[in-house]
Amino acid sequence: MPSTTLVLTIIIVILALCFDFINGFHDCANAIATSVATKVLTMRQAVLMSATLNFVGAILFTNVAKTIGSDMLNKDLIKPTVVMAAIIAAIIWDIITWYYGLPSSSSHALIGGLIGSAILYSGKFSVIMWGTFFTKIVLWLLLSPVIGFVAGYIIMVIINIIFRNTRPTTVSKIFSKAQIFSAAAMAFNHGANDAQKSMGVITMALLSAGYISSFHVQPWVIVACATSMAIGTSVGGAKIIKTVGSKMAKLAPVNGFAAETGGAIVIFIATTFFHAPVSTTHTITTSIMGVGASKRINSVKWSVVKNIVWAWVLTIPVCAMIAGVVISLLKLI
Repeated sequence: MPSTTLVLTIIIVILALCFDFINGFHDCANAIATSVATKVLTMRQAVLMSATLNFVGAILFTNVAKTIGSDMLNKDLIKPTVVMAAIIAAIIWDIITWYYGLPSSSSHALIGGLIGSAILYSGKFSVIMWGTFFTKIVLWLLLSPVIGFVAGYIIMVIINIIFRNTRPTTVSKIFSKAQIFSAAAMAFNHGANDAQKSMGVITMALLSAGYISSFHVQPWVIVACATSMAIGTSVGGAKIIKTVGSKMAKLAPVNGFAAETGGAIVIFIATTFFHAPVSTTHTITTSIMGVGASKRINSVKWSVVKNIVWAWVLTIPVCAMIAGVVISLLKLI
């Protein structure tokens, strides 16, 4: 008969892959919303491209997985049930925000879940490695939306200067083609950063259960997480695509190119150089705001932005509380 530890580990792997699947359809809007909104790509074309490049990005990097799975929590003070509670909390939050069409962060939902379940399980705040948490997570939680806004704004201003004497129809024709490449870059970087979170928690569970002796992401974990996210992306996320792509600001192909390029650059830098689990949702959303604000500040629909910001602010504490409830129930069981 399988041991309890083995059963728990299998459940965690299944839950983590479910989270990746949900992350795929929840966050696919980050890569394709502007392309669909500007009619450069059809929904089907955009989803297929995004799913493919999410997979490619996901299999090439593992440094962010180490940040989540090894550098954030004291592995000696946690058990597989901590990871299980965190994933359940993140899935619940993702489903709630997807239902209401809010582009919240799956990454920060998982981080909030890990914090809440780890502290409630161990009864110690020292279970969190606060140095890494602040420098690689909180710092980038604050920086990535700001940099995304600035990047989108600056890129749009530069484009306006370069093409100021060009006919609008010519500009649209140029950037209708260019936006395909910017959307592809966004999809690739989304996979490279976001799929690593699930790789990290699965590897954390394997380590805490004693199935591996040191933190190293197994090849099967990489392929499984990449595949799950790609399949989730292929399902799409029409509600969030509508919010990100059209409700915040009116976008033309040139605007979509600027927003996607700005977002992709920020995520690439965070993933490659800082190994930071940034929110692709936060980054592309604020990049779109920056592009809209480059026209005039009131071209951004700030009432929609306000609802999105509230979802951002609430994600980590709410997920921490949900995970705390879940881990308390699991301890009783």
